[in-house]
Amino acid sequence: MKTRIPILKLNEVLIVSIQWELDDQTAIQFQEDLLNKMHETSALGVVIDLTPIDFIDSFIAKVLGDVINMTGLMGAKVVITGIQPAVAITLIELGIRLNNVMTALDLENGLDKLTKELEA
Repeated sequence: MKTRIPILKLNEVLIVSIQWELDDQTAIQFQEDLLNKMHETSALGVVIDLTPIDFIDSFIAKVLGDVINMTGLMGAKVVITGIQPAVAITLIELGIRLNNVMTALDLENGLDKLTKELEA
């Protein structure tokens, strides 16, 4: 059975909390699931919480970058929360640009930041 990352809807926002290290298949499934859920719900924002993730490999980093860019293309604002130092280093070293992406230390701050941004 495939492991799927839960995607929760709260008002106009989708919340994703990735709780374990991703393998390639789960990452691709997550990309598909998130984009489909955005389309179904017309979400205006997405919070992706990476707090438990200590390390990502180059493939997962690329998929994460792609998910963030695709989310923006679909008209939603993105907040990434809980980025650990090793994850930040990997993203930068691989040249993955997170332009127009807000960040926050934790999920609560990320939701606050996104809510304020959507109200603006």
